[in-house]
Amino acid sequence: MHQTRKLGNSDLDITALGVGAWAMGGGGWKFAWGEQDDADSAAAIRAALDRGVNWIDTAAVYGLGHSEEVVGRTLKNVKQKPYVFTKCERRWDENRNIFPSLKASSLRKECEDSLRRLQLDVIDLYQLHWPEPDQDIEEGWTEMARLKEEGKVRWIGVSNFSVEQMKRAMKIAPITSLQPPYSLLVRKVEAEILPFVREQGIGVIVYSPMRAGLLTGKMTKERAANLPEDDWRRRDTDFQEPKLSRNLELAELLRKVGERHGKAPGEVALAWTLANPAVTAAIVGLRRADQVNGTLGALDFRLSPDELSEIERFSEQQKEAVSA
Repeated sequence: MHQTRKLGNSDLDITALGVGAWAMGGGGWKFAWGEQDDADSAAAIRAALDRGVNWIDTAAVYGLGHSEEVVGRTLKNVKQKPYVFTKCERRWDENRNIFPSLKASSLRKECEDSLRRLQLDVIDLYQLHWPEPDQDIEEGWTEMARLKEEGKVRWIGVSNFSVEQMKRAMKIAPITSLQPPYSLLVRKVEAEILPFVREQGIGVIVYSPMRAGLLTGKMTKERAANLPEDDWRRRDTDFQEPKLSRNLELAELLRKVGERHGKAPGEVALAWTLANPAVTAAIVGLRRADQVNGTLGALDFRLSPDELSEIERFSEQQKEAVSA
């Protein structure tokens, strides 16, 4: 059994890593990762569960409902059921255009739709995907608390919220967890957000801890240049020069550190995020069963203080080189 950590104020004891089902939504929508085979998605979920992972994180908007359907179908045939976390607030119209809504009636409909697609009676953790539109945060969070009271969801969390926005929500009902982006390449949450949630006892599930594949050791300049047309990473500056070369150098350092322990670069990137005392767990986006190797070794792997300093020094030097 892997060590588990309690998520915020909940009774959920979760493994340090969970399955991220974003790419399992498949192609043909605005934030796709390109085409995806549902059989590969199902195999990836089963492989992660076999390794002891006990939660999955998805969202209604991933593949415009498709990711939730894949998760629901896959878990139907699984004996040891994991916790299922999903998100609401990103809706879409009949032309597949995505729009935000925090209206009470909209969130309630989303919850019913997610329960149906996931084939569940209750969602373990229901999260507001984005704090948009900002003026409707209070209305949205009040409805989330109501869904919890009614037993449709067990716990409620937020994603991509600022400290100010969390404080507004907390006046209405407690926040179980925050889901922010956090990795060696995206560290904005370190200044205010992580200290705040730690002080408040709010759990933290970080997304993109390997920065969308950049820190896995498998990304190359050729691969970045040949990403599918409908892969959102084509539009991301971290995947373009001059940043791309620097990011791949960092992945090389992670490879060197990992080699001392028989771990892959991605496992070192994951262990780095888990070393932050505010972080409860990290999401590992999976698309195929073989990706379990090279990521899930970080379930119990921890970096030493010296290794954390070594990685920190390298990051600082890179920053200085950029600003020079």
